[in-house]
Amino acid sequence: MTLPDPADPAAAGAGWDPLADRRTAADPPLDVLLSGTVFFDIVFTGLDRLPEPGQEMWAKGMGSSPGGIANLAIAAARLGLRTGLVAGFGDDAYADWMWHTMAHEEGIDLSASRRYPDFHTALTASMAAHGDRAMVTHGHHPPEPLAALASGAPEARAAVVDLGGQTDWWGRLAARGTRVFADIGFDATGRWDPADLDPLAHCHGFTPNALEAMAYTRTDSAGAAVRALAERVPLAVVTDGAAGAYAIDHATGEEAYCPAVPVEATDTTGAGDVFTAAMVLGTLAEWPLEERLQFAALCSALAVQQFGGSLAAPGWGDLADWWRHLSRAADGGDLRAAYTRDRYRFLDGVVPTHPVQGRRRAQGTFALRSDAGEH
Repeated sequence: MTLPDPADPAAAGAGWDPLADRRTAADPPLDVLLSGTVFFDIVFTGLDRLPEPGQEMWAKGMGSSPGGIANLAIAAARLGLRTGLVAGFGDDAYADWMWHTMAHEEGIDLSASRRYPDFHTALTASMAAHGDRAMVTHGHHPPEPLAALASGAPEARAAVVDLGGQTDWWGRLAARGTRVFADIGFDATGRWDPADLDPLAHCHGFTPNALEAMAYTRTDSAGAAVRALAERVPLAVVTDGAAGAYAIDHATGEEAYCPAVPVEATDTTGAGDVFTAAMVLGTLAEWPLEERLQFAALCSALAVQQFGGSLAAPGWGDLADWWRHLSRAADGGDLRAAYTRDRYRFLDGVVPTHPVQGRRRAQGTFALRSDAGEH
């Protein structure tokens, strides 16, 4: 397997490795391993409202990007994590573009992924309006279980998995020391069976949103839900949108709450994936829990100000730009900026001081490159 070269501007992290001072020769080749379905996402934005049945509306903006598990994979790679993905790809033009974008531009290892002949890419069309969205999706299960492919994936320090999917393959990962971070989706059956959380016995972390967490724990607040989940898993994190995020880390004995970074959201697609990727990075870097939450909240806030899901995920160039702009505003007497800078002082020891290339945001049509330096 060939890992991304930090000297290559198209590599993950665009030349910045936030874990460089913690790496050893004994480390596995990957920081994080992911598995799931990759969708081709088309996102329509700038709508005054969602259309009524039978109505045609013109959108002010449109973006196309790899979606599904690609949201998390690209978010992790852009934060400098050596990322591997296990997924099934078709042989159509959508799959060609997504494979090229992820493997050659974002630096994601696809050595355990497969291309299948006569298999088409799953596609999602999403419409975003005033913080809400509606989606239509079409796709099929790949010809073979992803668990079979995952057995041949490179070893990783961490894995992010879906509790609603196959659990046997990542149970084996946990047994050999991989930190497993789990998420879970909306239960369309309405049962919210607590037994669905039993696989957390193999997990290091769990990052549901507040609705999911409260439903599964039969609690009435995000704070109560995170305490209930902390009895099942060492690191429990509950995200509550604009209300912030709550976390308990039994490994360090820390409890923390972080308010959301106030921004005007353009498209919330993939915001939770960006949050999770940032939490994985902070955990591997052994940052204090409050700093992990603050960093994850910041990364999510930067992502939702752009449209396009995965290709809106921030990299270190975006983070460095935000930090420098905030610091200049604080030095100029902006009290709100000064307050925010005080909360994020830890970034002084994290954000690169040299220029780091950013990433071009999602485009309205297929694009050949996602690297900002080429445009």
